Amino acid sequence: MPTKARAPVTAPLKGRGAASYVPGRYEVATTHAEDDGWDSLQARDDTDPEPHPDTRVHEERARGIVSRNDSPDIGFGQSVNPYRGCEHGCVYCFARPSHAYLNLSPGLDFETRLFAKTNAAERLRAEFSRKGYRCAPIALGINTDAYQPIERRYRITRSLIEVMAECRHPFSLITKNALVTRDLDLLAPLAQQRLATVYFSVTTLDNRLSSKMEPRASAPHARLRAMRALAEAGVPVGVMVAPVIPMINDSELEAILEAAREAGAGAAGYVLLRLPHELKDIWREWLQLHHPERARHVMSLVRQMRGGRDYDSAFGKRMRGEGPFADLVAARFERVRRKLGFGRLPPLDATRFRAPGAEGAGPQGELF
Repeated sequence: MPTKARAPVTAPLKGRGAASYVPGRYEVATTHAEDDGWDSLQARDDTDPEPHPDTRVHEERARGIVSRNDSPDIGFGQSVNPYRGCEHGCVYCFARPSHAYLNLSPGLDFETRLFAKTNAAERLRAEFSRKGYRCAPIALGINTDAYQPIERRYRITRSLIEVMAECRHPFSLITKNALVTRDLDLLAPLAQQRLATVYFSVTTLDNRLSSKMEPRASAPHARLRAMRALAEAGVPVGVMVAPVIPMINDSELEAILEAAREAGAGAAGYVLLRLPHELKDIWREWLQLHHPERARHVMSLVRQMRGGRDYDSAFGKRMRGEGPFADLVAARFERVRRKLGFGRLPPLDATRFRAPGAEGAGPQGELF
């Protein structure tokens, strides 16, 4: 079916990262609005974005909940995503193109048409009960943030952590939402058993830039405050400066790492801006709306880091890039990492796992 018509975008939408319904790559037909000389584009079309598009959540029952990968440049083999789509609206999110599989726009639909896997805990318990299941750490909330705003209502992430607590299953999570502190009553005792670690994604310390790039994520100072709360409760925490974007936030690399270290982060990493599939169009649109004076320069540097293209998906290059600018970022990161004494988070312990119903895998309270 054809996507919504796209008129020329002239202004950002308050509270949203994307500004239009960028069509997905699997659309059979798309429509594009053109002015016929009679100011036809001045009249509002039913398919144009609303000034304040609402968020709609579709509840779904997942058939499976654990995803597996063997990518050599990713440090986990299993992951669980409680939601599809993400209301944080991060304009740079590498997961946006996944909405194309749903015949939805990786642009505005990704952050306004969300899917909640209401039976996630049930499916996770079933996976742990499966004969022959081999315990390995699970990364929670990788494709989209497990603590995005709708988690306050649905509490699916908390229910998943409760299952992992019941079964003593190790997991890590990465988030940019201070809502994670709500679950300290679970995370702190699990961390004492070497069953949980948390990374915070911090893109900028500038509230104004954050509100444009990641409009519904927690403000930078709120993330640092949450990081400190977890660290003081004994939860191992790390920081990911992600993504690093030339001429937008790359100058903040050292400051972000220093602030995170002061807030209790024990490990650090970074990822360069990635622009797979439709994301390159969404990103260019954002640049033209917010930084038109430097848009060409930003994209020139991006292509220099990607072998002359907008993106290179090759393992080993997609996270770190190549070329002089990428090498400079790597050198700066390594210098400040050593200076601040960042190390590694404690390894997670998979030997404590007990399948549901097995001896020693009783109610959650028995873990503590």
